[in-house]
Parts: sequence; C-alpha cells; structure tokens
Amino acid sequence: MQRIAILTSGGDAPGMNAAIRAVVRKAIYQGLEVMGIKRGFSGFIEADIELMNLRSVTDIIHRGGTILHTTRNEKFKTQEGRTMAWENVERFGIQGLVVIGGGGSFHGALAFSKEFKLPVIGVPGTIDNDISGTDYSIGFDTAVNSVVEAINKIRDTATSHERTFIVEVMGRDTGFIALNAGLAGGAESIIIPEHPFNIEQICARLVHNYHQGSSHSIIVVAEGAASGLEIGQEIKRRTDFDTRVTILGHLQRGGNPTAFDRILASVLGAKAVELLMAGESNKMAGYIAGQVVAVDLEQVIKRKKCLNMALYELAGILSM
Repeated sequence: MQRIAILTSGGDAPGMNAAIRAVVRKAIYQGLEVMGIKRGFSGFIEADIELMNLRSVTDIIHRGGTILHTTRNEKFKTQEGRTMAWENVERFGIQGLVVIGGGGSFHGALAFSKEFKLPVIGVPGTIDNDISGTDYSIGFDTAVNSVVEAINKIRDTATSHERTFIVEVMGRDTGFIALNAGLAGGAESIIIPEHPFNIEQICARLVHNYHQGSSHSIIVVAEGAASGLEIGQEIKRRTDFDTRVTILGHLQRGGNPTAFDRILASVLGAKAVELLMAGESNKMAGYIAGQVVAVDLEQVIKRKKCLNMALYELAGILSM
C-alpha cells in the first residue's frame, strides 16, 4: 500500500482535526501518501481531493470542526454516485480509505467497500456517542463539557431569579449527552429516550423540592425524548413556577476539543492507519476499557449501543 485517503462525513465533532492529524502523520511516518477528500462523500464524487503533507495538519489538534469540511450526500447512496467516487479512486491511485464519522457515514463506507473492494477503516466521530463497538466516540467528551459549562451558567441565573430551567441538549435518538451532562451538572431531572418519563412525577418532585427550600431547578432534556419547549410549558401550567427553556443546539458541536478527545482522536487515527497497513478492511478503530481495538464495521452498524441505566438510576438518587 502506497497511498491512502481520508474524509470526514456527517455532523462535525470536536477532535476530528486531531484524528486527521494523526492519520496524516502516522501514514507519512510509515512511508505512505495521504489524499485529503474535501466535503465528505460529496468531494469523493466531485474529485475535490488533494495531497496532504505534514504542514497540512500543523496547528490543528486544538481546533474544533474539520479542516476537510463535511456534508451529508444523498447521491453517494446511489449506484451512479458510488461509481463516480470509484472513478476518482482509480484516478488518484487510492488504495485505502479512512472515514471519520458516525453511523450514516459508516453505512456508506461499508457499502462502497463491498461494492468496489476498496479497504475501508472507520473512526468514530460524533458527539452523540451512539456508535457501538467503542466506549467513546470523538467529540462526545467535549460536547458533554460544553453542556456542563452551560448548565453552570444557567444555574446562576436560575438561583438568582428562583426559576426552573429546562435545558434541551442534542443526541439524536439517544440520551448519552443528556445523562452524562445532567449527572455532572447536578440536574434535578434528566429526560432521555431510553427511559419513559412521567411529567406528573417530575412536577411532583419540583413541588416537593420547593417545599423543602429549593427555589430553583435544572431539568435536562434529550432532543430525542421530548421537546424542551413543550416540557417547559407543561411544567409552567401544572406548577405555576417561573419556567424558562434553553435549547443549546449546535454550540455543543463546536469549540476546542478537550484533552481526552484529542488523545482519543490521536490513538484512533493512528490505529486506522495500522489496520490498513496490516491488510484489514471493513473495520472500525474503537476504544474499549482503555484499549484501542479493531471492531468489525458491519457489527458496529447492526448493533445498538445501550445506555448505562445504572448511571441513570444513580443520577436520580443523587438529585434528591
């Protein structure tokens, strides 16, 4: 193997640049050339591809987002789109591909690899942390810390004005961000898709806490579980408490990656290169119990990652 390519796809995540840096520098160290594919699968189809060198990844480890940019591309799901991408594989002499992204990106990469026999290695990069086969995905730790920082600031206002605040966070159809940020931020209630919630019980707890001397509350809501606005309106209607809603939105996806995300991205990016050089394909570089591992990409896509419900129960106990 002499030349590989790298792309980032789907939603951006803090730490993607650190992963790009690791892939490029590890590959060059091993004597390989690296082609950077811009704008994900769109650039793959449109030949927006350029040779990368050590200078290409200088001073990017601390930057959020992705220097290769990213899009979601419907055309790659078609035979025509994948054929156009394959023509560019041949045109640029690409012998292996590293895809940094989430489940949707891995679906596309796996289909392409099976169709055209190009070795592909996935690197999990999504703030949602919903990728099976790895304890953490790149960007999750940073997103959680961003939410906790926001909760800390919101609590100051909630305390000053004696208000109940609903904080809606991202996570697609999972509650990983909500649970971890809610526990770390000391939220009084955490609403997640994995566990049914009872608005009557939530309101009863708020009223109970009020009578026990608590004049403010923070409730964290995962976007896949309920609408923060609707929850806020219902709490206001049932309790008449001064209730406000904050939807954190895309600020959770930006910002400088934490030290953990930089290290995670670095070891996973380097592992991806090692797997390609070892002749592996259709694998994902994962992080399980402190070890960097290779996981079958097809199994990663098929399996649903489960939330740690013991952690959820602990959050409920500690919020009393």
